[in-house]
Amino acid sequence: MKVEISLQVADFIRHQPPEPRRMLRRALRDLAQEKGDIKALEGPLAEYCRLRVGGYRVVFAYAKRASIQCLFAERRSIVYEVFAEALRAHLAPGDE
Repeated sequence: MKVEISLQVADFIRHQPPEPRRMLRRALRDLAQEKGDIKALEGPLAEYCRLRVGGYRVVFAYAKRASIQCLFAERRSIVYEVFAEALRAHLAPGDE
């Protein structure tokens, strides 16, 4: 499968120290073969999955065109709350 990485994920990885950056890049390469600590999310984020990489999480979704879209990356302690809030803000009608 092809792995597509959002700007947020690319920027997050780029700003990490060398070792976590290497771990995240390696994990995203392995994700193309659907390898790694992958888990489907539940509740309001049920259509997404997460990839665990040490203390970091990458939220992704399987796309219709046989690809994986990595949407959001952050430290484990805040990733789901921040992603859910960003998703709500993105889907909110009006506020332009």
